[in-house]
Amino acid sequence: MESPEVSGRTVDEAIERALERLGLGRDEVEITVVKKGKPGFLGLGAEDAVVRVVPLPQPAKEESSTADLALNVLRELLNLMKLEAKVEMQSSPLDETNPESRSIALEVTGEDLGILIGRRGETLAALQYVVRLIVARHEKAKVPIAIDVEGYKQRRYRVLRDLALRLAQKVKSTGQSITLEPMLPDERRVVHLALSVHPDVTTQSYGEGESRKVVIMPRRRY
Repeated sequence: MESPEVSGRTVDEAIERALERLGLGRDEVEITVVKKGKPGFLGLGAEDAVVRVVPLPQPAKEESSTADLALNVLRELLNLMKLEAKVEMQSSPLDETNPESRSIALEVTGEDLGILIGRRGETLAALQYVVRLIVARHEKAKVPIAIDVEGYKQRRYRVLRDLALRLAQKVKSTGQSITLEPMLPDERRVVHLALSVHPDVTTQSYGEGESRKVVIMPRRRY
């Protein structure tokens, strides 16, 4: 996993942005303050804070047994929901810009599975959370598990990456920030990662809970 150097107006803001990009908590990383930054006077001479966030090694697990556990948990949940669907293990086919590319990847296929996706993928996110919670309690460790239904996430992530790049060009040409619609955490990470090395724009998340949004803004020059 990457160990990015991330900037922000304050050290806390830079840390928050780095954690969101990695999808990790403070107890799962080592944080180094590269530059504390300074506010400047009336916006003049301001400098961003910069932090380096390095993911800590996680306890080793027997991957095959953990993956089988996740597979069986998901199958049982679908059975309890009385849904006829097939669940298969995927070999992490998603590219490196996907926040779930290193997860145990499970794919659900079948007919009329829109109910599993829900509005803006919220039902799918809830199902994934429940499976992660059950497996984590059994394994006594956080386990990255990604669940997709009929390729919904792959399509959604491609759309979000394309949208982020198009809006970045608009922000660059107009000099005006653009706020995206509220998104789930993994979708916000797609946008952050898609623009993480863009020379002209930067991204920031604002809001709480389901109202949290990504703002694409011009990169400040000094």
